[in-house]
Amino acid sequence: MKFVKMEGCGNDYVYVNGIKENVENKPDTVRRLSDRHFGIGGDGVIFINASENADFEMEMYNADGSRSEMCGNGIRCVGKFVYDFGLTNKTEITVESAGKIKYLTLYTKDGKVEKVRVDMGAPELTSKNVPVAFPGEQMIDEEFTVDGVVYRGTAVSMGNPHVVVFVDDVDSLDLEKIGPSFEHHELFPNRVNTEFVTVEDDKNVRMRVWERGTGETLACGTGCCATAVACVLNGKTGEEVTVKVLGGEIQIHWDREKNTVFMTGPATTVFQGEV
Repeated sequence: MKFVKMEGCGNDYVYVNGIKENVENKPDTVRRLSDRHFGIGGDGVIFINASENADFEMEMYNADGSRSEMCGNGIRCVGKFVYDFGLTNKTEITVESAGKIKYLTLYTKDGKVEKVRVDMGAPELTSKNVPVAFPGEQMIDEEFTVDGVVYRGTAVSMGNPHVVVFVDDVDSLDLEKIGPSFEHHELFPNRVNTEFVTVEDDKNVRMRVWERGTGETLACGTGCCATAVACVLNGKTGEEVTVKVLGGEIQIHWDREKNTVFMTGPATTVFQGEV
């Protein structure tokens, strides 16, 4: 099977052309390929398939073999893959993921995609749709307890569930210790991605993320979107926010008039191979 290793701000995945490659027992294959010691290594595997509803379909798996509805960094790299490897010559494309269509603008340099802007659609804040088992219509800056410690969280879905927690010093957190407790907290029936955020000013924040099914990653595109939405809802920043993650920076604009979130960030090919 041929593959391409790609990353967006250090959020790395193994990409497979599902139009050409026939892979059976995908969850097991994903676990083996994602293993950083015995496999290729990555935060998961993304299959790029044909779609009846869009230009392409993104079929995404976390490193533990579980399916995920959406990946912001991953979908940017899908845009780079299909353009750089000649599956399309368009710089405006649509990509379907878990039945929902996203709109991508590809920015090229010397014939290759350098960065991608994605219309991520409207954030979902209704508790039952995130989903979060919170009694109110929305969970915005609400208290909840994790391992005996009280936090305040804002629940947002960007196609997958997130809870954003503002902290004084994101760098001092022991995510390996506390991350699993957030991921598997009873509030979140489908598990959750958790963003821990420190606000620098009204245009810049620092964020670390614990992703369900993977652990701490260097970046999370949907997590950056959820972070920006939570920042606006809690009066922390304006609508345009630079989210600084361990692997780089991602620009987010929540256009509240249109109620859509735009994400712009890099997409990079690491290497190609066969396995």
